[in-house]
Amino acid sequence: MASEKVPGVRPYDKPAGGWGALKAVAGALADQETVVEGGKTLLRANQPEGFDCPGCAWPDPKHTSSFEFCENGAKAVAWEATSKRATPEVFARHTVSELLTWSDHAIEDLGRLTEPMAYDPSDDRYKAITWDEAFARTGAALKALEHPNQAQFYASGRASNEAAFLYQLLGRRFGTNNFPDCSNMCHEPTSVGLPDSIGLGKGSVTLEDFDHADLILCFGHNPGTNHPRMMATLREASRRGATILAFNPLRERALEKFASPQDPVEMATLSSTPIASAYYQLTIGGDALLVQGMMKAILALEACEGGVLDRDFIASHTTGFDALAAHLEALDWAAIEAGCGLPRARIEEAAATYAKAKATILCYGMGLTQHRDSSQTVQQLVNLLLLKGNIGRSGAGVCPLRGHSNVQGARTVGVWEKPTTALLDSLRDVFGFEPPRAHGHTVIEAIAAMEQGTAKVFVGLGGNFAVAAPDPVRTFAAMRKLDLAVHVATKPNRTHLLVGRAALLLPCLGRTELDVRAGVRQSVTVEDSMSMVHASRGLNPPASEHLLSEPAIVAGIGRVTFGEDPLIDWPGLADDYDAIRDLIARVFPAAFEGYNEKVRVPGGFRLPVGPSDRVWKTASGKANFLVFDPKAGDPRRGDPDVLILTTLRSHDQYNTTIYGNNDRYRGVFGRRDVVFANPEDMARMGLAEGDLIDIGAAFDESGERVARAFTVVARDIPPGCLAAYYPETNVVIALDDHDQRSGTPAYKSAPVRLRRHQADWLSMTPRS
Repeated sequence: MASEKVPGVRPYDKPAGGWGALKAVAGALADQETVVEGGKTLLRANQPEGFDCPGCAWPDPKHTSSFEFCENGAKAVAWEATSKRATPEVFARHTVSELLTWSDHAIEDLGRLTEPMAYDPSDDRYKAITWDEAFARTGAALKALEHPNQAQFYASGRASNEAAFLYQLLGRRFGTNNFPDCSNMCHEPTSVGLPDSIGLGKGSVTLEDFDHADLILCFGHNPGTNHPRMMATLREASRRGATILAFNPLRERALEKFASPQDPVEMATLSSTPIASAYYQLTIGGDALLVQGMMKAILALEACEGGVLDRDFIASHTTGFDALAAHLEALDWAAIEAGCGLPRARIEEAAATYAKAKATILCYGMGLTQHRDSSQTVQQLVNLLLLKGNIGRSGAGVCPLRGHSNVQGARTVGVWEKPTTALLDSLRDVFGFEPPRAHGHTVIEAIAAMEQGTAKVFVGLGGNFAVAAPDPVRTFAAMRKLDLAVHVATKPNRTHLLVGRAALLLPCLGRTELDVRAGVRQSVTVEDSMSMVHASRGLNPPASEHLLSEPAIVAGIGRVTFGEDPLIDWPGLADDYDAIRDLIARVFPAAFEGYNEKVRVPGGFRLPVGPSDRVWKTASGKANFLVFDPKAGDPRRGDPDVLILTTLRSHDQYNTTIYGNNDRYRGVFGRRDVVFANPEDMARMGLAEGDLIDIGAAFDESGERVARAFTVVARDIPPGCLAAYYPETNVVIALDDHDQRSGTPAYKSAPVRLRRHQADWLSMTPRS
């Protein structure tokens, strides 16, 4: 369903990929004024001797072609390889207050940062400083703190293993485990939920497993936008006859049909490949009950026909089956249907498809991990796989779809606010200092500490922290209370403009750029979403002679903070990434033994993944069936005037980076201020397409958390559900509305109320 009644919204019937993708790549290169150099750069993306794309974490195929990049990867490369420069002279022309009135796109479109800068409150501008001064100010602020836990060390998923390892070493040497990171805002339910089920917070599959699966289940993800290189894998699976089932509130074009830009036949004939064999549009947040309905149906098939369950696997490798079976037996079908929005017949249809499949891969994304009960929902997906022994054998397993290119690797090498005892003991033994043992802050807890004034210094290793976080009313104000914010970045963004008493911008090399230290070309390493670690080597001249690499910047802060450190050679590590990898191997010997030798092999190496070998590092020593009652998940729902909003990324977007204002596959062009609504809900509320409305947080007493002046667009979405773009609608996401175990904000299930747009939300009369 698409509209022609709303300006900028029109039907889009073409497949994902195809000529539209090639046109978008050309447009991105032209927009960033890097057509020739950017085009050359793309040919080295995800190649054995090239750089790892700064976009998604989908693994590289073993047999690469000349074009191992996707449309959104090309946009990310063009955005980084741009010829535009955000020099000190540019900042001299604009105050911070002025820049804050600009759009997120316009701020980042200023271009690459070129020199270290410090905020000058006397005239509200950033001004150039030297690296020595930047490091000195950072070290002085850290050393002036009354307690190490007054510092927050935020990490983005774009940081390499080498930078991330040095970063966690810096923070723990300083004395804190305050490592809020982007995992806290996306896949933390994976890191928290999977270990209880299978003993590891990562996926169990390899890319080769997709060649052998006859069924692929896709929950809560939009691969055409958020991990487009996955489309080639899904296309091949579809073409060889595998069944693909999609479970998502919205119909996403990439899960319907895809035209490969590398297939001359599809391009010449304007044809495409169907992706999903069947599409199940469940209600927002209904995944756990849907999966429990499928399991209930499977147990009924087993009782009727036999031979459905893998009873040998259940007996040998699992615990908890009887408790789960009893829970499912007691579940009422009416409650399942109401909770997931699908009729029993369709749930049983999906269950029958699963029951017949020989090898199943289950993929899921942030459409499943950003709710109030996501950690337990992840465990229900694992329950489904365990019933048929679909973990630890060819063509089967669980596949969490990570976002940023090294968000998983940063966690592997120690960026985590809840470090294990084994990690801390190993750091102590290798480096000779006693690391802090108390757990540190998540993103939500870090923001609360800033609000309370107990967090004084914020160091950000990449990212756009405040814009990515929920509830900008509180988050922006909290950032402005800091004594010092230090931002390591390639480009300016809105978080850099939320200045407190002092702020520094430290420009770093991008993934595409040559990194030469002590006369030697360096390489970094990253881990993809399937636990493969490989090298990344930039090739472009740096955007400025003043740029430093992320490892060099982290080591520079360590050098001034600890002086002549007898335990850690910060200057030496800044110049030799092999030495950093040797230290990683000493701290994590089981995972990284022979690190430097292995990573020099084209394609890299795979880290140990216990569940792939049916090794379960759980307390029971087995995979665990876990019971969950989702009916108790959110006591605030049930009001008929409350709708559930899921936030979306547009196709011209990666995380908080807005490349443009088009969302081609959803038929939205030149704007982002739309909200997709169910036509029946619109009629019930007296709304028509094109009406201007405000979206208010349903249970906010302050009246401040309102996304104003959005245009209603009718869309095929389940009743009671809405969808709108992130980060524009982050204002309705409460800081205390998050997954109850992991703390991940509930970006995908915000309770809201709609009202016709008025200037003063507080003056509105609530509906009776």
